[in-house]
Parts: sequence; structure tokens; C-alpha cells
Amino acid sequence: MKKSQLAKRLAKQSGVSNAEAADRLDRVVNQIISNLRKGQSAPLPGLGHFTPGRKWDFRFEPKTKGSTETDNE
Repeated sequence: MKKSQLAKRLAKQSGVSNAEAADRLDRVVNQIISNLRKGQSAPLPGLGHFTPGRKWDFRFEPKTKGSTETDNE
């Protein structure tokens, strides 16, 4: 999924403009990168977390009982 597609979906689900959604997405990505550059992990609640190292890594959180995966596209 491209950034513009993700921003459009975020805008639709949160009731904000596409520009505001793109700005929010940029802030999240910049915070993740900033944390990784400092050697800190960067969590994405409900999804997992990025971990620092020579090569940045993303680990998904284990599924909890009763959770389901859905794609609302």
C-alpha cells in the first residue's frame, strides 16, 4: 500500500481531510525513524514494534484470543 492510499484510508476512517491524514502519517513515521536512530524501539500499539539494530526490524504482536483479522478495503 502506498502512503497516499494509507493517508486516504486514515482520512476516511477518522473524518479528517486527506492533507491532515497525510500530516499525521508523516509525524508517526518520523517518530518511528527518530526512535530507531536513537537506538530505541518504536511501538505501533495493536500491531507490533520496530526494533533498532544494524537492520531495523518489525515484530508483530502475538494474536490475542478472540482477535480477528479483517480488511475493510
